Amino acid sequence: MTSRPDIRPWIRTDRAWPRPLLASPTLLHVLEEWAAHWYPLEACGLLVGRREEAADRVVRFERTQNREQERGWDRYTLAPEDWVRIEVQAREEGLDVVGVWHSHPDHAALPSESDLAFAWEGYSYLITRAGAGASAHRAWRLDGGIFVEQELR
Repeated sequence: MTSRPDIRPWIRTDRAWPRPLLASPTLLHVLEEWAAHWYPLEACGLLVGRREEAADRVVRFERTQNREQERGWDRYTLAPEDWVRIEVQAREEGLDVVGVWHSHPDHAALPSESDLAFAWEGYSYLITRAGAGASAHRAWRLDGGIFVEQELR
C-alpha cells in the first residue's frame, strides 16, 4: 500500500505542540454561537488569557471585525484597531493575547493556505468549524512555517 501525499503540506499531524491550549466547554460554546451568527461568513477574534508554565489558558474570547471584503466566506482579516484595543485591555488586567480564533464555514477545522500566509509564530490558532453538521474545534501553532496541532483541553 502506498501512502497518499498530504494535500496540505503546511500541516503536520505526526507530532503535537508540547503545551496544550486550555479553554472551557462553556467558552467553546460561545465560539459556536458566534460562528453560527456570522455564518456563512468567517467570524474571528482573539484569545485572551495567560501563558502558564505548562499550558496556555484562555480566560475569554474577544470578537473582532472581519475586514475581509472580497472573500469573507473563506478568509478573515482582523481589524487592527480591535487587536490594539483588546491587547491594551488584556495587559491592564494582567493578561495576554495568546492567540487568534476564527471559523471555517462548511469546512474542516484545519488551517488553510491563507491561514498560513497571515499566521505568526508564538500564537495559538483556534479554528471552529461552522455550518451543517457538528461543530468542531481544533487548535494549531505555527512552528517553522508548518502548523502543528495543539492539544485543546
